Amino acid sequence: MKDTATTERLTALIDREDPRAIEDFLGRLSSPEIAYAISRLDEEARSRLITLLTPAKAADILRDLPDEQAAGLIAELEPGTAAAIVDRLPADERADLLGGIGSAESRAILQAMPVDHATRTRELLLYPPDTAGGLMTAEFLSYPLTTTVGGVIDDFERNRQRYAEFQVQYLYLTDQAGRLAGVLRLRDLLLAPRESNLSTMTIPNPVQVGLEVSLIQLKQLFDEHHFMGVPVVDSGGRIRGVVERTAVEEAHERAERNSFLRVSGIIGGEEFRSAPFHRRVMRRLAWLTPNIALNIMAASVIALYQDTLRAAIALAVFLPIISDMSGCSGNQAVAVSIRELSLGLLKPGEFARVFAKESSVGLINGMVLGLLLGLTAFLWKGNVYLGLVVATALAANTLLSVLIGGSVPLLLKRLRVDPALASGPVLTTITDMCGFFLVLSIAQSIVEKL
Repeated sequence: MKDTATTERLTALIDREDPRAIEDFLGRLSSPEIAYAISRLDEEARSRLITLLTPAKAADILRDLPDEQAAGLIAELEPGTAAAIVDRLPADERADLLGGIGSAESRAILQAMPVDHATRTRELLLYPPDTAGGLMTAEFLSYPLTTTVGGVIDDFERNRQRYAEFQVQYLYLTDQAGRLAGVLRLRDLLLAPRESNLSTMTIPNPVQVGLEVSLIQLKQLFDEHHFMGVPVVDSGGRIRGVVERTAVEEAHERAERNSFLRVSGIIGGEEFRSAPFHRRVMRRLAWLTPNIALNIMAASVIALYQDTLRAAIALAVFLPIISDMSGCSGNQAVAVSIRELSLGLLKPGEFARVFAKESSVGLINGMVLGLLLGLTAFLWKGNVYLGLVVATALAANTLLSVLIGGSVPLLLKRLRVDPALASGPVLTTITDMCGFFLVLSIAQSIVEKL
C-alpha cells in the first residue's frame, strides 16, 4: 500500500506541476523507492517529471535508476533538455548513459552539450564498455613532477567547486613528455611543506593498465590488490583516465546479470516492464522465433519413427524424461564452460580438455540416471527390454549432452557468437534430436519384445 501511495502522490505532484514539492517529496525517498515509483508512471508522466525538475536534480534521479530505465527516460526527451541533464553527470556516467540509447539520439544530445564535455564523452564512447577505456573516469587530477605542494594547494582553492565532485584519492604526476611518472597520496600532499617539490614525494612506477585491458583482467587486478583506482594510459604512456574499483565491481555484476538474462532469452540487455511495449515484444521474439525452427527439427525425428512409437506406446512416456534429463546435464556443462571462459580459465580452442573432463562425469552420471529410469520402466510395465531401451538411451544421451554442452560455448566463442545467448537453444535441439533418435532406433531393433 505504501508503494502505491507513493506513486499516487508523485503523480498528483506532477499533475500540479510543482517542481519544489516534487523535489522535496523525492528527497524523502530512498533510491529503490524512487525507482519503483518512476517505473509505475506512464511514459508521458515520466517525461513531464524529468522536465519539471532542475537539470541537477534530474541528473541525481537518473543516478538512482537502473541503467536501462535511465537511458529510456533520456531517449524520450528533446535533445536540448536531455543534454542539460546529461551534462550534470560525470564524464564516465555520461558515456554509459548515452551508450545505452540509439546512435541518432546520442549524437543529437552530444551536439547540444558544451563542446569540451561532448568531446570528452565522445572519446569515452570510442572504447568498448567492458574495457579499461570504457570504464575509466576522465575526471582526475594530474600535475607535472616539477609542481610544488603550494602550487597544488593553490589550484585546489581556485577550483574548489569543480574538484568537489572528483573522487580524489591520489594525484597523478607526469614527466616533461606527459607520460605517467608516479602517484602521490593526498594525505602525503597535505602534510608536506608548501615549498616541497612533488618529485621528492612521488611513488614511482605505479601499477597502470592500458586502454584495451578487459573487464576480466581488471577484476583480477583489483582482487589481487587493495587499490581504490588504477591509472589508465595510452600506448605512449600518457594518462587518459582512472578506472575505479567500484566501477569494475558494478560492471562485473552487470555482465553476470546480462549473461543470465541472455541465457533466459532476454537479449539486448536488461528489460523492464516500464519500457515501450514494442521494444519488449521485439526483444523477446528475436529469441523465441528461431526456437520454433529448432523445435521443429527435434520433433521431425519422432515423425520418422511413428510406426515404432505406435507399436510401443509406453515409450512416449519416457521421451520427454530422457530429453529433459539430458538437457539438464548438458546445461550444467554449458554453465561451467561459460563461467570458465568469462574468468579466462578456459581458452576457446581447448576442446580436448573439455572432452577429457566431461566424459568421465557424463559416463558415471549417465549410468546412474539410466539405471534409475530403466528400473522405473521395468517396475511399471514388467518388461526388462523396455527398461534396457530407456536406460541405454538416457545413459548415452547424458554422455553426449555433457560433451556437447561443454564444447558448444567454445565453438561459439571462436565464431564470435555470444555463448550465453546461443548455447542453450543449440544444446536443447541437439539433445532432443539425439535422445529421440536413441530411444526410437534402439526400440525399433527389438520392437517385437516391447
